[in-house]
Amino acid sequence: MNPPATIMKLRHPAFAFALCAFYILHSSFFISCSAAQGAAGAQSADAVMARLVTVTAPQVKGAHDAHFAIAGNRAYVVSTANDERPGEGDTWDFEYATLSIVNLDTLKVERIVPIAKNGQAFANATLPDGGCSAPRILQKDENTLRVFFSAHSKTDQEQIWFRDFNLRSGEFANEIHRMKLKTSAGVFDLQPVYYWNDAVLRGFKGKSRNFGMYMFSFYKDADGKTYTNLNNFRTKQNALAVLNDAMDTVEIIGHFNEPQSAGLSEAAINKTPSGDWMAIVRSDKNNKDYYFTTSAGGKKWSKGKTMPFVPSGGGSKPVFEKFNGVYYLGWQEDAARTIFNIDVSTDCENWTRKYRFETPLTFQYPTLQQHDGKIYISVTTGEKGVTKDVTTGKVKILFGVLE
Repeated sequence: MNPPATIMKLRHPAFAFALCAFYILHSSFFISCSAAQGAAGAQSADAVMARLVTVTAPQVKGAHDAHFAIAGNRAYVVSTANDERPGEGDTWDFEYATLSIVNLDTLKVERIVPIAKNGQAFANATLPDGGCSAPRILQKDENTLRVFFSAHSKTDQEQIWFRDFNLRSGEFANEIHRMKLKTSAGVFDLQPVYYWNDAVLRGFKGKSRNFGMYMFSFYKDADGKTYTNLNNFRTKQNALAVLNDAMDTVEIIGHFNEPQSAGLSEAAINKTPSGDWMAIVRSDKNNKDYYFTTSAGGKKWSKGKTMPFVPSGGGSKPVFEKFNGVYYLGWQEDAARTIFNIDVSTDCENWTRKYRFETPLTFQYPTLQQHDGKIYISVTTGEKGVTKDVTTGKVKILFGVLE
């Protein structure tokens, strides 16, 4: 590392030498600190990896994008899966949504229960001829878990549905129901076209697509309300929305898509110590760096920009959680998705590396949640002899204790 040119141009040799020496020592100090943090983060991550367990079924060839809820001493892990080949794709009609029930005391998978698949007939509706993907799960009440999932159609609009799981009986209801979307124009089925219509009214210029929409991440505020980031990966749309008390409708609060030239998608949201919203958003352009945007009330958002504490990106889902007053910011460092960092902060400005997950099998799309003093994690990874790239790195879901 060379001293700045302004120092080298100073006319007084002794003063210039002193400043050069200070700069070199100062830079060396921070480089050594950064290296030490990285080494410690890698060691911590290796310890985590050693205790994670596979929760996908033996016949699964591809799995991705897990989410989970914890009730009692069990974790309910939902994910996209298929039994034909590694990877995932929202145009694959053989993809299905599945639930793995994990005992937290033993970290053993007790049951694996199907949620929904192509053309499945329920008591009140039959799904279309496309695959089912991107399941999410929340606890609705003491006895009920609600699972949301996207059902694709080869010809019509994709629809987000929900299906309830009874914690007492350990069974799903034999009914599914359409999620609804509330916009300034009214209440509609939760489908891409209505989401796109609302975004266009607020300046969005992307083309409409009839699939690619998901309820991506969740945030529960102190007011008891549950918020979600609505995403359409295909159109590069993002919006903050809030679930109603019945958890059958999401209402859009505000869109955050700027700069549209960055191709923003798949955000993680939280509130900073000031009470303002902040989102870290994936970009599939401009070196795939992450963008950050903020909002005082959730309606109007700042134009997204990159930040120095996240110097690179990998075109992948980020993480932004808060546990016991500490923020956890997770981001993919490389496009191959083999390196995932988790940094911590108490002010959302000064960040310290806590974990650096690095594996040729990929480490992507993690989810973090806290329960009874522990932080649990689920993540997509690959398999030796199978994984050669990002796509073939989507083979199984791991679950266990982060800390």
